[in-house]
Amino acid sequence: MKSKLLAPYHLKSVQFKNRVVMSPMCMYSVANHDGKVTDFHMTHYGTRAIGQVGLVMLEATAVLPEGRISEADLGIWTDEHVVGLTKLVEHIHASGAKVGIQLNHAGRKSEVPNTTIYAPSAVAFNEKYAVPEALDESKLSTVIDAFKKAVERSKQAGFDVIELHGAHGYLINQFLSPLTNHREDHYGGPIGNRYRLLSELIKATREIWEKPLFVRVSCEDYVPDGAHLEDYILMSKWMRDAGVDVIDVSTGGLIPVQPPAVFPGYQVPYADKIRNSVGIATGAVGLITTANQAEEILENNRADLVFLGRELLRNPYWVRDAAIELNDLEQLDAPVAYQRGW
Repeated sequence: MKSKLLAPYHLKSVQFKNRVVMSPMCMYSVANHDGKVTDFHMTHYGTRAIGQVGLVMLEATAVLPEGRISEADLGIWTDEHVVGLTKLVEHIHASGAKVGIQLNHAGRKSEVPNTTIYAPSAVAFNEKYAVPEALDESKLSTVIDAFKKAVERSKQAGFDVIELHGAHGYLINQFLSPLTNHREDHYGGPIGNRYRLLSELIKATREIWEKPLFVRVSCEDYVPDGAHLEDYILMSKWMRDAGVDVIDVSTGGLIPVQPPAVFPGYQVPYADKIRNSVGIATGAVGLITTANQAEEILENNRADLVFLGRELLRNPYWVRDAAIELNDLEQLDAPVAYQRGW
């Protein structure tokens, strides 16, 4: 029986061999705090490509040095970063996987030492974090320009997908939520103003980038005065109309609170609602661990792609196990070197 999970998926000019996506996960493994690709990244991401993941997404990659989550994050703020990223892309492509990059600015959640950090408003994440400086329009222009240059470098490096990281409490997410955006200019206040930065980044990306564009969102802040699913349904309509291809749907991370309940697939209903209310492709994330669970999500049209995180850290050959579980070895494209074992 042919499964939906392991069938090819087309998006614009790109064909993915299946609908399994390696979710972006911080690796904190840059050796010299310079943002450059290391041997670890070649092994880590290359192994998942050999394991037949359809789309390998790199970790949050900083568009500015002060926009790193940690000083051990990957970066794309200079042309020098393109060399290593190009080699990594070619390495992943050699195993038949497509590769995406998640462009990010950490905003107030940066923990880079001895660095001035920036946010929409001068409000710290918690008492352990530095108080950020509120971005004035000049600094905000610098951020927007940094994203533009990162898109140009991503194109030069040969990526197949760009994802703008608008989730988990980082800079774009900080602008989107009233909990962290207290501005009184045209980037703050009503939802349309809070969306303005993301809107400008999508527009700037689409002026350069023709391939698939994803945006990751946290569509629930888990407190009454925050942003909620209905806000993100509206913003997803704006994103759809602006040329975004996939909404990568997550929740939380903006403020230090936990979801009221965490269980397998607990975030899938958000992807389902956005997909079927807005008419845009979505990615489902969050404690998805088994092939049958992933297949149910796809077969019931709750999402179009399934993002796996920790499960792929535990098992880089999860796709092979999924093919066995779904009785669909026919669609498994085993690497030549591994065919005797697979």
